[in-house]
Amino acid sequence: MTEKVAIVTGASLGIGFATTQSLLKEGYRVVICARNKENLDIALDKLQSSAGKNVAATVCDVRDYEQVKALFEFTDKTFGGLDLLVNNAGVGIFKNVEDMSVEEWRTVIETNVNSLFYCSNLAIARMRARGGGYIFNIGSLAGKNAFPKAAAYNASKFALIGFSEALMQEVRYDNIKVSYIMPGSVTTYFASHTPNDEDEWKLTAEDIAQVIIDLLHHHPRSLPSRVEIRPSKPARK
Repeated sequence: MTEKVAIVTGASLGIGFATTQSLLKEGYRVVICARNKENLDIALDKLQSSAGKNVAATVCDVRDYEQVKALFEFTDKTFGGLDLLVNNAGVGIFKNVEDMSVEEWRTVIETNVNSLFYCSNLAIARMRARGGGYIFNIGSLAGKNAFPKAAAYNASKFALIGFSEALMQEVRYDNIKVSYIMPGSVTTYFASHTPNDEDEWKLTAEDIAQVIIDLLHHHPRSLPSRVEIRPSKPARK
């Protein structure tokens, strides 16, 4: 896997950060991005302490196509190409439909759905030029299980499934694989949550990163396009 290049979005914390750590251990060179520069700088310092110049970072709001273009151009200039994309950036705003503002709705849809198109649109030609690649989209079990106060989030994750399955069929003969991962409860800082001792039963960000690494080692003839992963022993209700 040496000399292969990856982009991981939303990589300053949680699943994105853990995935970056795992990819670096696999020999990838990785560009990470996030909206918050302070968090991104902290993440980069931690990663460079062990990976050195094999990791680079740039601020990017994945809701903005021009910023996403700049992210990919930065990757071209820094590492010379692209082999793997992890569309991990995501937000959750949980309110009843009547209480949700238009701006909140747009924030969820533009972050969780539009960014999939922006990043994948720019990744495909780059991967094809290198003989193939892999696109991972981080979804959620909320993509098949709707629940109250999650209309925006559910809609975005249902959309991720449709997008991923169509894209998978479009690029499979270009040696580009597409997989989407649907975690259940994961102990991260998502939606302003602060991990605590009560999260012990939940999946960890490292569990999701491990799924990505495992899929990368599948034989080329194999395409596990959808992976559902949930805590083995959820808290009893």
